[in-house]
Amino acid sequence: MLKKAFITGITGQDGSYLAEFLLYKGYEVHGLIRRASTFNTHRIDHLFQDPHVSGSRLHLHYGDLSDGSRLTTLLSIIRPNELYHLAAQSHVRVSFDEPEHTGDVTGLGTTRLLEAIRLVSPETKYYQASSSEMFGASPPPQSEETPFYPRSPYGAAKVYSYWMTKNYREAYGLFACNGILFNHESPRRGETFVTRKITRAAARIKRGQQDKLFLGNLDAVRDWGYAPEFVEAQWLMLQADSPSDYVIATNTAATVRDFLMATFDTLGLDWGKYVEFDPRYVRPTEVDSLVGDYSRAERTLTWKPNVLFEELAQIMVLRDLELLSGDGITPESVSWRY
Repeated sequence: MLKKAFITGITGQDGSYLAEFLLYKGYEVHGLIRRASTFNTHRIDHLFQDPHVSGSRLHLHYGDLSDGSRLTTLLSIIRPNELYHLAAQSHVRVSFDEPEHTGDVTGLGTTRLLEAIRLVSPETKYYQASSSEMFGASPPPQSEETPFYPRSPYGAAKVYSYWMTKNYREAYGLFACNGILFNHESPRRGETFVTRKITRAAARIKRGQQDKLFLGNLDAVRDWGYAPEFVEAQWLMLQADSPSDYVIATNTAATVRDFLMATFDTLGLDWGKYVEFDPRYVRPTEVDSLVGDYSRAERTLTWKPNVLFEELAQIMVLRDLELLSGDGITPESVSWRY
């Protein structure tokens, strides 16, 4: 029988890459999507097959992280071997404007899923998408032993989810893992996130379709990796002999300014001529530096990154140029290593 995987957040960046990867590995993949009046499945449309056609292995289900009864029903029907919980209100700056919603979806949504597993599908292996934002003000490099010090409602909600995952693992014996992923980007990154905002603007400026790019703090230090590589690490965690928690990162520090330079240099542009500061993009409490130590993942999962931020910026901005020219309608191809 095919192994079954259930992905929340399947229409997002990570969800689309993970769905691709699991289909490549021969899984039957189920995804949770929210009901909307417009289609929001563009990242996975290339994977979708008519469910009436024999052999279709991708199935989408309507549901919401705020609806615990629906989650329990889906778990009882699907009975997945693996559940990857990627869905969240994941924009850090927006979480300051919507703290209650962020806590409900990003925090309590995890509890609803864990409780559904405990009640109807305790054999399901569970992956929790934890975040480097949990470390917040703790100095780098950050590892699995670094204390949490979140500096946003999003980071605080993720800390809650982290501890609930660990609690359910220890209290009920669930195979439940936290993947503490540092920033990971790709051409499928949402357009309101700073890296994609930069690469998309650079491409538009190169094409003469935009004059200025407005940004906030250029001195924030981040550890940027490549999303397809990071979702492979998610899968590896659930293939291990026992559940644990892992930092997934590149151990490479770069400022927003560094990412800007790498992006605009790729197109032969001087970023200083086009970028202006806008205070509305500054967080009420800033996270100065996030740089991860992934040595446990390398030692235990034999995982390590290959794409670092400079190459990542090139991949993203060249893809955005393709999209502007109309040559990149379908998602970019990815060569899976495993």
